[in-house]
Amino acid sequence: MMATFMALALTTAAGAQSFTEWHDLEVNEINRYPAHTDVMSTTSKRQTLEGLWKFKWVENADERPTDFFSLKYDDTSWGTMPVPGMWELNGYGDPVYVNVGFVWRGHFDNNPPEVPVKDNHVGSYRRTVTIPADWKGQQVIAHFGSVTSNMYLWVNGKFVGYSEDSKIAAEFDITKFVKPGDNLIAFQTFRWCDGSYSEDQDFWRLSGVARSCYLYTKNPKRQITDIRVTPDLVNNYTDGVLTVDAKVKGGAELLYTLKDADGNTVLEQKAGAKATLEVKKPNKWSAETPYLYTLTVKQPGGDEIPVKVGFRKVEVKNSQVLVNGQPVLIKGANRHELDPDKGYVVSRERMIEDIKLMKRLNVNAVRTCHYPDDPIWYDLCDEYGIYVCAEANQESHGFGYGDGAKKLAPLFHTQVMQRNQRNVATMFNHPSVIFWSLGNETCMSQNFIDAYNWIKTQDQSRPVQYEQAHGREGTDIYCPMYASQQGCEDYAKKESNKKPLIQCEYAHAMGNSGGGFKEYWDLVRKYPKFQGGFIWDFVDQGLRDKKDKTKFLYGGDYNDYDASDNNFNCNGFVTADRKLTPQAYEYAYYYQNVWTEPVDLDNGIIRIKNENFFRSLDYVRLHWTLTANGVKAQEGYIDNLNIAPQSAKDVKVPYKLYDKDVELLLNVSYELTKQDGLLPAGHSIAHQQLAISGYPYGMMVAINMDNQPAAQTKKQANQPLPYTIRPSFWRAVTDNDMGAGLQNKRRMWNNPQLICTSRKAEGNVVTETYRMNATKSTFTMAYETISDSVIKVTESIKFDADAKDIPPMPRFGVVMLLPYTMDKSEFYGRGPIENYADRKASQNIGLYSLTADEQFFPYVRPQETGSKCDIRWWKQGDIEVFSDTCFSAAALHYEVRDLDEGLHKAQRHPQDVKRSQHTCLYIDQQMAGVGGVDSWSRYAEALPEYRVEAKDRTFTFYIKRIKQ
Repeated sequence: MMATFMALALTTAAGAQSFTEWHDLEVNEINRYPAHTDVMSTTSKRQTLEGLWKFKWVENADERPTDFFSLKYDDTSWGTMPVPGMWELNGYGDPVYVNVGFVWRGHFDNNPPEVPVKDNHVGSYRRTVTIPADWKGQQVIAHFGSVTSNMYLWVNGKFVGYSEDSKIAAEFDITKFVKPGDNLIAFQTFRWCDGSYSEDQDFWRLSGVARSCYLYTKNPKRQITDIRVTPDLVNNYTDGVLTVDAKVKGGAELLYTLKDADGNTVLEQKAGAKATLEVKKPNKWSAETPYLYTLTVKQPGGDEIPVKVGFRKVEVKNSQVLVNGQPVLIKGANRHELDPDKGYVVSRERMIEDIKLMKRLNVNAVRTCHYPDDPIWYDLCDEYGIYVCAEANQESHGFGYGDGAKKLAPLFHTQVMQRNQRNVATMFNHPSVIFWSLGNETCMSQNFIDAYNWIKTQDQSRPVQYEQAHGREGTDIYCPMYASQQGCEDYAKKESNKKPLIQCEYAHAMGNSGGGFKEYWDLVRKYPKFQGGFIWDFVDQGLRDKKDKTKFLYGGDYNDYDASDNNFNCNGFVTADRKLTPQAYEYAYYYQNVWTEPVDLDNGIIRIKNENFFRSLDYVRLHWTLTANGVKAQEGYIDNLNIAPQSAKDVKVPYKLYDKDVELLLNVSYELTKQDGLLPAGHSIAHQQLAISGYPYGMMVAINMDNQPAAQTKKQANQPLPYTIRPSFWRAVTDNDMGAGLQNKRRMWNNPQLICTSRKAEGNVVTETYRMNATKSTFTMAYETISDSVIKVTESIKFDADAKDIPPMPRFGVVMLLPYTMDKSEFYGRGPIENYADRKASQNIGLYSLTADEQFFPYVRPQETGSKCDIRWWKQGDIEVFSDTCFSAAALHYEVRDLDEGLHKAQRHPQDVKRSQHTCLYIDQQMAGVGGVDSWSRYAEALPEYRVEAKDRTFTFYIKRIKQ
């Protein structure tokens, strides 16, 4: 196997450069060291290349210096550039964001292998490095972790090599070029090369050096150049086997020592470069139980290399992916490598922060969209327990999927093969990697079938997936993107569909999104073949504005010249600065691993289900509270939840029921008894709310009424409301609304042109009637003075008999314009995080207090925000609103017209939105759901059951003046 790999890795030219490589599809490397697993020896010496380099940037490729690598070249006029560091974030050029089409869209016609010369920035680097005297006689290798888009390397004026594939390290043997003492290292990289046709990913397009760079030594005569360790479980997944395949120079007898996590020696064995190591009943690795052993491979007189290994087995059986024999659920997310300040340069600390967020949000799997990540990321996934779908650096979305793309495909065979080979060769030993992915959004062709078959010759221990194979040849998993809930169910129900269904992208989290997630996970938990998917995506790709640190920039913010797909790169359920968006809580809720069902709530009996596959619930305790109309009445803890994986148990919660004439709600939370990985003791891994008795709306309305007699005089009946109140049918369009075209399809509801046809005052009731011709309807507002402090408001709409094809409304309710300072809300309903009809389960019904500013979420592009569902009552300053049914509400310092972007997206941010002079209190009978299948088609809209259909409806609520 290893010999086959080495032969394939060395197929390209290894001779002198022609300086045309940057636009030659067949030459992707010259003298580049073959890709390999981490074989850094404990005996190796290492010297960093990080820090400031002398740097020269030119705007066009034909202006680049061609002799800058010379020892005699004068670089005193040059600037500097940090390594790692991206040019565009250090003062050279602008970041560009493009989703569909290549980055030069609009300025250059695709013509592979040619790429533009104009605007093809080139960066040249120089630095003097001191080689220690004791490195003499050692092999010296230069490691460049990630350079975009390519690199030419010179040492002491001599050409060393060339590399493309910007997301896998480029290494070069520079032994014969260096000497003890000072050495000049120079390299040059282009913004674009022919490899850019295979790196058309949906993210910021930046240039420069993104990862660690260093020199390291190896014994030139005795060394291990590669190690591949394949774990397996045998005897009904009880015993472990490690199959080792090493590439050795200068003597193949090796000593293998396996130690457990506590440093105890489990096995010691001498064998050749190929070895089989057997371990009885090892601790197994999974995302739930990420147990790692250390295998040290020692070559006498040569290398000593530690390899972290995990005993686990991945297979596809009976239309399911199994890990250690269990059909695990993939509660995943796609994650781009991006830091809001440094772009592609992502620190280890930032990576740990991301994994901590994933653990907090119950995310157990990550797809490395759409390229290999920094190897540190895989180490951390091994350590903390995250399943990885390891994707190759291959995307040619700009060619599309039609006949033109199919004709071009043979040109890219070498690139597709090499990028997949290098991905597998580098990441092979990580137990967290449970799938290989051949790439993303590139037209299916023989290239990918060949890559699939090659991987199968190298690694039979993992499935391989590719979305564009559409479940046919070239993939072991049916991994569509953005299949609707119905589409997933149709596939899962069909017996002839034999491959597991795991969406490679789903639940597009752009802006105010996340609706319909419940419906996906109801299906996952119903159909064994449907095993989950990877949300698009984890973190917003906003770049922090250097002038306003609260502002995050998106496509089009830097200039009007470059192509742009606007804010389509801000699809994260975590913000760019790693804060949770409102929808993150909903994803975490449906991804949780503990579920609670009512059995006999009158007697406190609940059923707890452990959805883990490998771990009992002995690491959590149950924290329960009983609330009466939102007020905590009782509380307690239940320990010793020793519920086995994939098992359920009935448990008695020891509360006492005294009064069922109030709303009684049982809140359960499962909290860590001690620190667990990155999560602190007390962290809640799951929660639910169970209703024992409902809210007594009628009784509470009666209680809220004053006992004072109703106003009787005509003068009193005609008294105006204390604050302005307006009907409200429109909301500031969300990204999903705009993607579904609702800003056009629903536009009649934005300004329905209410024409007042009558205003009547009869007794205590003032009734205003309006005609809305555009919607073929009659609208009525009635205000009834119940008492000196209570006004009953009835809002109704009735459609004409011939009203056909009237689209749903975004909302049906009112807005009250209150004094700006009246900005504190107290309410009983779902909260405290904003929630909508199709995204509300994560928010418990309770008592909450929020300011208007706290209810505004700063989505990168302004849009609807703040609403809360299932409100029983709402207090705002000196008024209280209640009804005989639940409603939705929000209080903001923004009016809809100021948040709304009209028919087309504007280049705006929350900081650009004009604040109202009022506190705007929105009271809705119903607000449409936010949707979330995708953000560009009819599926972007909320599911039908969450729409506000254009039908006759009446909404009655009460406004009560509170005595201060």
